[in-house]
This record gives sequence, structure tokens and C-alpha cells, in this order.
Amino acid sequence: MAEGACGSMYHLYWKRNLVNLWIGVLFCSMAYSVSIPFLPIFLNTEMGVNDHLELWSGIAFGITFLASALIAPFWGSLADKYGRKPMLIRSGFSLAVLYLVCAFVTDPYVFVGVRLFQGLLSGFIPAAIALVGTGSPEDKTGYALGIMATAGATGSIIGPLIGGVVSHYYGNRNAFLFSAALVLVSALIATFGTREDSFKKTDTRSHVRDDIKEAMANRPLYFLLILAGLSTFSVMILEPLITVYVLEMGVVRSQASLSSGIVFSAVGIAAVLMAPRWGRIGGRIGFAQVLLIGLIGSGIGNILQFFVTNFFGFGALRFGYGLFYASVIPAINAMTVEVTKPEFRGRAFSLNQSATQLAMMAAPLIGGLLGSWMPIRWIFVLNGGMLLVAALLLWAKGKEVFTASHKATDTDVHSAG
Repeated sequence: MAEGACGSMYHLYWKRNLVNLWIGVLFCSMAYSVSIPFLPIFLNTEMGVNDHLELWSGIAFGITFLASALIAPFWGSLADKYGRKPMLIRSGFSLAVLYLVCAFVTDPYVFVGVRLFQGLLSGFIPAAIALVGTGSPEDKTGYALGIMATAGATGSIIGPLIGGVVSHYYGNRNAFLFSAALVLVSALIATFGTREDSFKKTDTRSHVRDDIKEAMANRPLYFLLILAGLSTFSVMILEPLITVYVLEMGVVRSQASLSSGIVFSAVGIAAVLMAPRWGRIGGRIGFAQVLLIGLIGSGIGNILQFFVTNFFGFGALRFGYGLFYASVIPAINAMTVEVTKPEFRGRAFSLNQSATQLAMMAAPLIGGLLGSWMPIRWIFVLNGGMLLVAALLLWAKGKEVFTASHKATDTDVHSAG
């Protein structure tokens, strides 16, 4: 009875938490991606970085993900002990201060150090997703987490475009002030707009090593984790390079931030427009086939960018690439559900998140290194070839993955019956 009363009590607040944390995650994602279009220019014009600009840009991008990947288990342990809301408050206010500091830094080494601390003190988005996931009614959890996923994607799409506009009209340093304000709003929302009545401290948790062993034993899941990391890598490897590439196309420096912001957002806008349609197509022909189409289309789309030397053609191809890339992540997520048992799905998606985060950390660093060693346009060829190889592997292993997915689904249906 007491348990039912407790459940009714926190069920009263789950919708408010969902709305407020959706806004918080949206603003937090925007704050990070605001700096994407102008970061190389910021390092060059505001801090005097002239040599190895691509490498510096890659380090500045990747250091945040590296620090976040290393520290995430620690913050996760504290969240289990003290609750998710305290982690939201800690991360939100810490990041707001660090973005504010970025606006006044004049030394590139100090700037990279601040970016490092942004990674070490991050954790707002995972804590928000965990709070929504654990605080929503069981029959609404999937719906709520799906809504939360759109917040991060929307913020990542809007952020570069807003960053390009703000830096173009108000200056790069003021763009960091804008990011600080966005995260401050997220922190205030977390402090005064969320409740965590359902939190219960748990003394036992599965070990990451055991989860990895179980995932590796599930060959289809293991393969999907590799594809999740690979597809994320293919997007992130170009992030420190596109602004430089836009400059090489002849776009004047005063217009480069705005232009690269438009290019960055083109992929995301295409993905938002096309993702629901790919979902319906996957329901008809199977998500393995949709994933194969997406990888082939994304690979060819990357290779074609090698041949384009004007900004408008480049932007159009990036949009076309986004139409195919829109199928990849949703298909991987749908197939992950199909090839895993219900009791392991939460951990499977956690491992999926780890794979993508590691890719987000490594890709900008590798992209910066490659950009300093070879013409940027050749990196599009390498990137496209990597996706086509992934498509070939999926085609070779597709029967195994598809069969396993149906077996897992049939087992779930029989269990439910």
C-alpha cells in the first residue's frame, strides 16, 4: 500500500519533470554546440594560434569528451548514493561558471584546461535522462526517454546555427557568455523545477566489466555497438575541420562562423526531417535493411563531397548526407532492443552511450591530426570509405543479426504470453 502511494505521488510530477528537463537538456546541448562553428577562428584570432590550427581545434574539441568519459563512472556512483537532482545542480552551475570563464581566457593552454574541466564537471544530460527514466511510470518510460532524446538532438542542431549568428554579430567571446546563460537557465530549472521523490539508494549495482562481457557474448549486440561508435565517429571527425574547409573554399573570414554554422546544422536538420520516415520504413522492411541503406548512402555522400569546391554545393551535399545518416542511429537503437533481453536493455543502451562518447572523444583528435597532415577534402574520402566498409560488414553479417533479432523478439513475445 505504502509503495503504491509512493508511486502515485511521484507519478504526479513526472510530466512536469519531463517538460522541465527537456528544456534543460535542450539548453545544455545548445550551449556546448554554440562554439562549434567558430572555435578554430577563436583560437586563431583571439589567442594567436597560427601553427597547427587543425590540431589545436581537435584537442579543444576532444579533451572535453575524454575527461567526461574518464570521470563518468565516478559521477554515476555519486548519483546512486545522493540522487540525480544533486548531480544536475552540481553540473549545471559548474558548467555555467566555466563557460563564463571561456569568455575571458586569452591563452590557448588555459583555454584547453578550461575545456578539460568542462568534461570533468559535466554530467547534466546523463543525470537528466536517468531522473526521467527512474521517475516516470513504467508504462511511460519509453515514451519519456524518447522525448528526452529529441532534446539533445534539437540542441545540437540549433546550437551551431545560433553560435554562428551570435559570433558573427556580437563576437566570439559574447557567444561564450550566451552559452553560460543557457546552462545557468538549465541549472535553475533543475534546482526549482524538478522533483526526485522516487529516488531509492541501492547498495548493489552491476559491474561495468560484467556488462561488457555479457555484451561481447551477444555477437549481434557487440556488432551494433561497434556500428554505433563508428557512425558517431564519422560525424565528429569533421567537426574541427569544416570551418577551416569553408575558409579554404573562399568564404571570407567575417562570414566563416555563420557559414559553417549553417553547414553544421544542415546534417541535423535533414536528420530531424527524415528520421520519422526511416522509422516507418524500418517497420515495413526491417531495421537491418534500413541501416544498410543508411550506411551506403552516408558513405557515398561523404565521398561526393571530395569533388565539391563551392560552399553552396558543399552545403547541399551535407544535407543529402544527413538524409541518409538519419536512418543509422534510430535503426541501431531499434535493433538493440530486438537483439537483447528486456532485463539487459538498460545496460545495453548505457554501453551504446559509452561507445558513442568514446567516438566523440577520439574523432575530433584524429580529425585534427589528419587535417594537419593531408588536404581536408581527402578526409571525406576516408570517411566515406569507412562507412562503406561498415555497410559491407553489415551485409556479410546481416543474416546473423537479423535472425538473432527475430529470436530475441519471439522469446519476448512468448514470455509475455
